[in-house]
Amino acid sequence: MTSPTQTPASAASTTDTSERGNGKRVVGVVVSDKMLKTRVVEVTELYKHAKYGKYMKRTQKFHAHDEKNEAKLGDKVLIVESRPLSRTKRWRLMQVLERAV
Repeated sequence: MTSPTQTPASAASTTDTSERGNGKRVVGVVVSDKMLKTRVVEVTELYKHAKYGKYMKRTQKFHAHDEKNEAKLGDKVLIVESRPLSRTKRWRLMQVLERAV
């Protein structure tokens, strides 16, 4: 008989796999590739002003980890949220969507 504080092993394993990989995913453009294994990705978001209804642009820059150094300046990339990798890096490069010309 299991006590209320213990969980079965099968329930614990399904919980672990369902929680992993559910981070945010955003698409942006690489604006800097001067660091080793790190890319600065600029993400632009269009939102509607609550009071005036005007569409406004919000831009954020994220430091993303690029293990293979495959993304270059101007590439359109998909990045996914991850655990903290350094003081500024909280994102990982998932794939390069479009290459820059």
